[in-house]
Amino acid sequence: MKELNRYFDHTLLKPEATEDDINKLCGEAREYGFYAVCVNSCYVPLAAELLEGSDVKVASVVGFPLGACSMDVKAFETEWVCSEGAKEIDMVIHVGALKEGRYDYVRQDIATIVAVAMEYNAIVKVILETCLLTDEEIVKACELSIEAGASFVKTSTGFSIEGATARHVALMKKTVGNNLQVKASGGIRDLAKTREMIEAGADRIGASASVEIFKESMK
Repeated sequence: MKELNRYFDHTLLKPEATEDDINKLCGEAREYGFYAVCVNSCYVPLAAELLEGSDVKVASVVGFPLGACSMDVKAFETEWVCSEGAKEIDMVIHVGALKEGRYDYVRQDIATIVAVAMEYNAIVKVILETCLLTDEEIVKACELSIEAGASFVKTSTGFSIEGATARHVALMKKTVGNNLQVKASGGIRDLAKTREMIEAGADRIGASASVEIFKESMK
């Protein structure tokens, strides 16, 4: 198993986040060797500047947190953040379209973002918002993500009614197998929950409490 710090996307997506907060986030990511920072799109240029020369990647959310904007808007946001230094895109699917069976739309929504990201050698993580979906819908969303060329499926935004659960992570991992990786995010605030997610099949952990979790693992 890889070192625990390399599982983390050190995350700050709160609307009240300031530039000072992003400075702190990126400093912590450098210090602890986290895999990436995950920020809102407006902070990508700052994060890219702060992390230049380090191994820490910049991830940006797109269509966040609802996923209900048009795919053209998501594509524009993806193009902009990639041009500003983002190497990973965490996009939110159109949950309503999935639930009403508009699978071609959902697939195209993802594929559009993947195509833009690929121009910049960036990868795409597809946020499903599992707490709003049935098991069957989770499976279908995973299958559509594979078909659309994504690199990850991700549980949650952290802004809906519930975050990641081990059961949903396991279901996602079972569905995608070796085709995609799985990111667990939302409500992961301690070492026990982190280990539970990794054991269920998570390849990456999105957390704002990454430092506290990592320090707990060192005790």
